[in-house]
Amino acid sequence: MSPRITEYARGPLTFDVADTGPVEGRAVILLHGFPEDHHCWDAVGQRLAGAGYRVLAPDQRGYSPRARPSGRRSYAVPELTGDVIALADAAGVERFDVVGHDWGGAVAWDVAARHPSRVRTLTSLSTPHPRAFLASMLSSSQILHSWYMVFFQIPGLPELALRSGGSARLAQSLVRSGLDPESAQRYASRVAEPGAMTGPINWYRGLAFGSRDPAPAVKVPTLYVWGDGDGFLTRKAAELTARYVEGPYRFEVLPGESHWLPSGAAGPVSELLLAHLGAHGD
Repeated sequence: MSPRITEYARGPLTFDVADTGPVEGRAVILLHGFPEDHHCWDAVGQRLAGAGYRVLAPDQRGYSPRARPSGRRSYAVPELTGDVIALADAAGVERFDVVGHDWGGAVAWDVAARHPSRVRTLTSLSTPHPRAFLASMLSSSQILHSWYMVFFQIPGLPELALRSGGSARLAQSLVRSGLDPESAQRYASRVAEPGAMTGPINWYRGLAFGSRDPAPAVKVPTLYVWGDGDGFLTRKAAELTARYVEGPYRFEVLPGESHWLPSGAAGPVSELLLAHLGAHGD
């Protein structure tokens, strides 16, 4: 089932969206992480669409070529959350299920926490609740796994380092972290496009603008899936997440799986997701 590549606008920004499955189906919004795009959801999206769901997978702010605003403040979490709500509105969807991976998971937590009337269920892959992540910085080795977040704050230098290293070096780094070579090359090729990496890196630079108001506890039914081979997010952060979910909660650990769950563990992720969606309808 091939996706319909559509678009939607929020103010001056235009986002590209892969829209798969029956238009009248129950809507599931899939949010990619860094440095991915909507293709990370290809296998999972096909499973959901085959089960009758309408799957909306946008290339998010900084990734869609016509949605690359300048400045760190444009990438603060409230703006990223607003993009998701705008997508649902443009698609004519009042309530939806939201699924996120990596940075997309952080946005999904925020959307579910702040817009519970719009969100039917939440699923986060790899990414703990933002407050759990912050707490783990003080109680585990998480800060050592997140060193690159500090490096990304330096204006211009991360882009220069990535460009000078070339797409091959970035692809090799992604493969070493567990991503499959084909996906790694797709995402790394963005390095060769002038200015294309600044938007994705600005997600990290925008963190400071939402730090005073991290996401509250989530009350909607929540599934959190974490691979114990994740080299970026620790078990401590994953286990602390339960403190910040007040609704029905299921935590699943995938043994041996890396950080890249949407593509690397598409089979088990799809099964867990379908079960979660099926258990929590209207």
